[in-house]
Amino acid sequence: SFFCLFLGVCGDEFSILRSPQSVVFRNGSWPIPGERIPDVAALSMGFSVEDDLSWPGLAVGDLFHRPRATVLVTVKGVDKLALPAKGVSYPIENAVPFSLDSVANAIHTLFSEETPVVLQLAPSEERVYMVGKANSVFEDLSVTLRQLRNRLFQDNSILSSLPLNSLSRNNEVDLLFLSELQVLHDIASLLSRHKHLAKDHSPDLYSLELAGLEEVGKRYGEDSQQFKDASQILVDSLQKFADEMFNLYSGNAVVEVVAVKMFNSPLTRKTRSILQSSQSETENPYNLAYPYNYNYSVIFNIILWMMIGLALAVIVISYNLWNMDPGYDSIIYRMTNQKIRMD
Repeated sequence: SFFCLFLGVCGDEFSILRSPQSVVFRNGSWPIPGERIPDVAALSMGFSVEDDLSWPGLAVGDLFHRPRATVLVTVKGVDKLALPAKGVSYPIENAVPFSLDSVANAIHTLFSEETPVVLQLAPSEERVYMVGKANSVFEDLSVTLRQLRNRLFQDNSILSSLPLNSLSRNNEVDLLFLSELQVLHDIASLLSRHKHLAKDHSPDLYSLELAGLEEVGKRYGEDSQQFKDASQILVDSLQKFADEMFNLYSGNAVVEVVAVKMFNSPLTRKTRSILQSSQSETENPYNLAYPYNYNYSVIFNIILWMMIGLALAVIVISYNLWNMDPGYDSIIYRMTNQKIRMD
């Protein structure tokens, strides 16, 4: 399992919170193109990419020891978060929307028989995609706005321990922001109950997208006390989440942060207002992606080799029939010749 946490935060900045010794990020202010961020994730996990990445921030590192998971968390709509200074940060050039679908496909292709954990989640948009062992690990994870709200008011929620300061429990925008922090807490909590999944040989992928802080800024203004308090709470929650995930994977994890104030182009996937009432389709209420069938490779190999075997059998039989001597090889002709001689 590989682990690498990406967070989109403020100031169009790409920051590394935690990383193992096998993955080396150099200190420097080299800008990283926004569309190449998934390639950085893929290369840090040991996967190849279609186009070479001539970005000096990521060194070669140890090719024989790759991190066990990748987690991408995108926080939108904020200029700067006071992340710990011990990390490494790079400016983002041309901040465009991106996803880790290519990394997920690489994991599916190379580790299809081991069912790795793949979780892609955007709580505010009720967009979730779980594959492999993630379906059993995170089956109790809140993914809809109603589930998120109900989760906040349970006894063991973060509301009982989090200092809200100027934020309110009665405001929908504040609750949306807090519910996203609850998701971070629940992911680490649920994974801690299945620690064996963090010790297997297949890479894991987590892609999370947070938009609650952006909504707080729109509601109160970026100079408001609510926005300042929310920013500090988010920084603390992200650092705690990164440390928890890093420790669950026994330190063999890369924790990164992407900081984007506003994307330069709109998202290609259809989205809606995060406070809009949910009207999900009955046949696919959570907008689940098509699940990968891990029997595909087995069925494909059975059919492939059966067809190859049949083709070879036809060729061998046809060759022997073509080169057969009727007077010597065929019992029919031999019996006919003997009968003629006797007559």
